[in-house]
Amino acid sequence: MKLKSILARPFASYIYRSIRKGMSTAVEDQEALFRDLLKTGSKTMFGQDHHLEAVKTYEEFVQAVPVRDYEQFRKYIDQIKEGKHNVLWQGQPIYLAKTSGTTSGIKYIPITKDSIPNHINSARNALLCYMAETGNTAFADSKMIFLSGSPELERVGGIPTGRLSGIVNHHIPRYLRTNQLPSYETNCIEDWETKLDKIVEETLGQNMSLISGIPPWVQMYFDRLNQLTGKRIKEIFPSFSVLVHGGVNFEPYKAKLLESIGGPIDTIETFPASEGFFAFQDSRQAEGLLLNTNSGIFYEFIPSQEIFNEKPTRLSLKDVKVGENYALVVNSNAGLWGYNIGDTVRFLSVNPYRLVVTGRIKHFISAFGEHVIGEEVEFSLMKAARENGLQITEFTVAPMIGPGKGKSYHEWFVEFENKPADMQEFARKVDSNLRSKNIYYDDLITGNILQPLKIRPVKKNGFIDYMKSIGKLGGQNKVPRLSNDRKLAEELEKYSD
Repeated sequence: MKLKSILARPFASYIYRSIRKGMSTAVEDQEALFRDLLKTGSKTMFGQDHHLEAVKTYEEFVQAVPVRDYEQFRKYIDQIKEGKHNVLWQGQPIYLAKTSGTTSGIKYIPITKDSIPNHINSARNALLCYMAETGNTAFADSKMIFLSGSPELERVGGIPTGRLSGIVNHHIPRYLRTNQLPSYETNCIEDWETKLDKIVEETLGQNMSLISGIPPWVQMYFDRLNQLTGKRIKEIFPSFSVLVHGGVNFEPYKAKLLESIGGPIDTIETFPASEGFFAFQDSRQAEGLLLNTNSGIFYEFIPSQEIFNEKPTRLSLKDVKVGENYALVVNSNAGLWGYNIGDTVRFLSVNPYRLVVTGRIKHFISAFGEHVIGEEVEFSLMKAARENGLQITEFTVAPMIGPGKGKSYHEWFVEFENKPADMQEFARKVDSNLRSKNIYYDDLITGNILQPLKIRPVKKNGFIDYMKSIGKLGGQNKVPRLSNDRKLAEELEKYSD
């Protein structure tokens, strides 16, 4: 055992105890944070526009500050990009995180001196909780890889700007720098496939102990290693013991990733975004991710069925219920106010507050009033896949609207690692699973408004080829699970098997 792993033990124990203590004060911490945010926010341009100096209660805040998405919030961001100060938070942001996903293209999310610890310390705390609970600190002595965006930053309005993962790369503690791979030069390569080849070159032969990244891109890394060596990952990296993942639901990728690894592995799930690091897996004994309740973010929750209402119900943490699906809204010391991040969550417990991410607000199918969400399609497909011994590489779902009653259906584009012997029977099982999860969908099938779903197989690497064709291969880019139109489906038809 080397010095880093020895020193990690007492620090991990200290942080672990602190996080456990914070579980019992979550609501009080949120209330104190709310008051602190108002105190600083009232002195900003946003605060003056919304009279935050007069707000004393959460109920008053709800009346003063509407829920907004990026497009509605954009006028303030644009002023920050013009170099103005005290727009959303005191001074200027220290970074702007670039992320895609809006109708206008790139989003610019502020990161302030006050908010950067949320991103850095939350990632650290996830690892320290794992160390404290399992006693595994040995991985701290070996090489670690973080599959991330380029750390090279441009300047917008005088503010360093880039992908969140690239920004965070600049804040990796010095004591971990000697462990970190790939090199800075390799991380700066923009083309994902060129970068991946260089990452493989730099890591092959190293004593890798921890690998972190978004599951589909981690899988690409594993596939490239396997193609080059003919070996599974645990054969290549015998010390590999921890896989850190986030950004998308792990379940659809789990079976293939674990097979590629070929041996026992511990996994740590996280819930990071450019808008904040919201939750992380704090325990291997409990389901769900622990909500970060004392890290600069005051949360609001809107029942998901009300998110498009003009005046939806808004709840603070103390009023959430287990089992309900909520749209997540954040107010933070990054200067976000009533900001709808676009994700939905469901609490598994409220003592402590642990949740799972259930999907994206804009990613659903409701062409006929069924409102099928990401959690439902993932459950339906993965249950059928497990029962049939199948591995799914990637998938997405879109409506197929036909002329006349009973002519329309949901079309599932699925890339299989190994195809079912009877595709129609497999589709029937997936359809049955979905009907059991969504009563509206079941009613439409029963009433012959919709046909049962149909599966269109996608050729091997079809999703990768598609992402490459639109310039979104690698990094933090993800394939939408659901669409309410045929735009993505029409592109994927070119990659059908």
